Amino acid sequence: MNRTEDVRLAIYRTFARTGHEPDVAELADRFELTEAEVRAQYRVLAADRHLALDEAGEIVLAHPFSTRNLGFSVASDETLWWGGCAWDSFAMPHLIPGAAPSLVATTCPACVTPHAFVVHKDEPPHGTQVAHFLVPAARIWDDVLRSCRNQRIFCDEQCVDDWVAASGNERGYLMSLQTLWQLASGWYAGRLDRGYQRRDPADAQEYLRSVGLHGAFWGLED
Repeated sequence: MNRTEDVRLAIYRTFARTGHEPDVAELADRFELTEAEVRAQYRVLAADRHLALDEAGEIVLAHPFSTRNLGFSVASDETLWWGGCAWDSFAMPHLIPGAAPSLVATTCPACVTPHAFVVHKDEPPHGTQVAHFLVPAARIWDDVLRSCRNQRIFCDEQCVDDWVAASGNERGYLMSLQTLWQLASGWYAGRLDRGYQRRDPADAQEYLRSVGLHGAFWGLED
């Protein structure tokens, strides 16, 4: 019996169903573990990049789910989730059974203009807004929380430039809403199933190419 996979599935399926992480005591009771043993499983899952934990060992991210407001809310007819970033928020309607269409809401980091998108599984949302990713793909897990906080949707390229100038960051990678939707559509396929494996580097690169991404930012040759 694979307790690590049992705990992983319970975390992800609880997020998908309720919008919240399961209680540690609940997991301990369910799997006949101590709370310390459950938290040990959290650390194993974090080491394998299935979870991101805070300094207290609490779940912050179980991609695409977040336990806190990182700039995006995702609402279906029945459930409200926090999205970890633009990528994650657009992924939820594809990953979660019955979640599509969902309303993804956020604000432009530069001018605080609110934006909302109805995200379907069969076609991307319309709009001229752009998504800006600050941290290159190879460095996302150096500080995954910072990386996710900086995968955002802006009004347009001018707002991106204004934010870059004000924040002192260098401009990252821009993509249209349509490309963001393509990127999100299949990235987490199977994550709610038993035996899910994160993509290996070669498979990840092939997927990124298939949705139209390119360049060194994504670790891809042009």
